[in-house]
Amino acid sequence: MRNVAIVGAGLVGSGWAIVFARSGATVRVFDAEASIRASVLDRIRESLAEMRSVGLVDEVEAILARISVADSLAEAVAEADYVQESVFERVDVKTAISLAIDAAMRPDAIVGSSSSGIPASAFTEGCRNRGRFLISHPVNPPHLVPVVELVPAPWTDPAIVPFLRAEMERFGQVPVVVNREIAGFILNRLQGALLNEAWALFEDGYASAADIDATVAHGLGLRWSFMGPFETIDLNAPGGVADYAERLGPLYHSVAQDRTDPKPWSDELVGRVAAERRGALPSEALADRRAWRDGRLMRLVAHKQAQKD
Repeated sequence: MRNVAIVGAGLVGSGWAIVFARSGATVRVFDAEASIRASVLDRIRESLAEMRSVGLVDEVEAILARISVADSLAEAVAEADYVQESVFERVDVKTAISLAIDAAMRPDAIVGSSSSGIPASAFTEGCRNRGRFLISHPVNPPHLVPVVELVPAPWTDPAIVPFLRAEMERFGQVPVVVNREIAGFILNRLQGALLNEAWALFEDGYASAADIDATVAHGLGLRWSFMGPFETIDLNAPGGVADYAERLGPLYHSVAQDRTDPKPWSDELVGRVAAERRGALPSEALADRRAWRDGRLMRLVAHKQAQKD
């Protein structure tokens, strides 16, 4: 994977371009929107400069020199060893771009989709090279949050997943293999469980959105920034995970039984949370707060890289 194509150059696609270029790959970026093509290198340069300020990269211009913008999809993917597709999350859009990539790609190339929850079987079945397609779902922004979920379709060549896992590790990512398709994959199913409980607790009046957020940001999230749920509970009882399950398993079972009839997020409920959030953070300040988030992420990543496991 020395030559990489990025199809879709928004926040996720431009982050992917950094992932590959900082590790030495030649990257060709394409987006159907001319305005995005015109601005993507400036956005990448800005991100790299911020990363350099916290020690995550050394040479901004050397990385940028490995990234170029293609004027057409065919130009971007024709010579690519690997294609990372990051277009709008809708089956019809994913299907159309997959067919277009399929028509222009080398038959031995690999195509990963940044789909957040739609499985590859929903949009790659009609591709001539469908055995070369799979999900490579990152966390946004992928150049700062390294997890990437690898999810094969039923027809994906079995040799691709172990190969791509090794390549993603070489590019500094943390690949997670999902053995078979499931809507939402692993990350968004875990995130969804927490989100659904957060919405329900707010709707039932148990706490404000700010206090629910604080419970994660200053409680659960501190441990979760360097260990997962199974290791967390393994360390939270004297006898490890089996001891924890014996002590607290019945409690978690009873909590789960409280939510046997989950409700959709109603417009009224969303409006109440949105009103609280906009009171705390006006709409015009969202972009600045995202930049603040990315800066904090950069410093956390730099700290984690400096530690030894």
